[in-house]
Amino acid sequence: MSDGSAARMERADLDVAPNDGEEAPRPEVASRLLGETLRQARRERNLALRDVAPVIRGSVSKISRLERGESPPRERDVRDLVAFYRLPSDQAHEIESLLQQTRNNTWWQRYGDVTPNWLRRLIGLEAGATRIVCYENHVVPGLLQTRAYMRALVSNGLPGASPEEIDRRVELRWERQRILQTAGRPAIVALLEEAVLLRPVGGPAVMCAQIDHLIDLSQQGVVNIRIVPFERSASVAPSYPITHLTFGDGGPSELVYVELIDSAMYLSRSTEIEQYRRVLLNLMGASERMRDSRERLSTARDRYAARAGDIAL
Repeated sequence: MSDGSAARMERADLDVAPNDGEEAPRPEVASRLLGETLRQARRERNLALRDVAPVIRGSVSKISRLERGESPPRERDVRDLVAFYRLPSDQAHEIESLLQQTRNNTWWQRYGDVTPNWLRRLIGLEAGATRIVCYENHVVPGLLQTRAYMRALVSNGLPGASPEEIDRRVELRWERQRILQTAGRPAIVALLEEAVLLRPVGGPAVMCAQIDHLIDLSQQGVVNIRIVPFERSASVAPSYPITHLTFGDGGPSELVYVELIDSAMYLSRSTEIEQYRRVLLNLMGASERMRDSRERLSTARDRYAARAGDIAL
């Protein structure tokens, strides 16, 4: 991809506008705001991470994770830092409020028995993001899946699961999509490897309905869906999904989520974020334009509709 006007246009696709919502921070957002407040307090006192780590009886990496909001804050650690920094009462009260908000119950906790911690955190972060840019190479992104597509994925991935467990996992995924219906929903760019359209999850009828859903989301302007064709993806497409989240809430402004087989990485260092931002920009440059992407979706949809009709006959 060139560094001229096309690159500037692609970067604009990844930029964000500030979030004007005034609701109380969600737990994941509160963790990031709390960490940023503690980071500022440390820097104002010209202290290095190694100077502060002993205060919370931990390592430099532990205090770093706390400041980046990458791990749940422990009350004892936070209060020990407040005392060590000798923060004024108003700032101490602000930190205490954020600490309590990190403990707030949220809707997805009802599904704790079927949801790994790393996924729960992603769901919370999605709700607080102003923009989400994701790349998927195997399946339709979770925020854009139909119920039937979800059920097929869950059933195939967990062949021994009971019907009740499958239902709960599907309901969790479905409720996750509530953010698409809110007035302050994040702007979403979905970069889909062409293979996603060719992999018949659930069979032709399920795929036909799923692609119809993607077309509707694209036409309504809810999601900017871009297809990355096979012939352009070889040199730019990674072998794993990537999600880049941007925030406008006053905490660290960006975070990258990289999904692995049974876990995930959350990256917030500027060098790491820039590396993955470049990957996403390259994918954007290799992708079809929105109109051409919808045409590819329509072609795939017609192909599955014909196959579904043949099966019905």
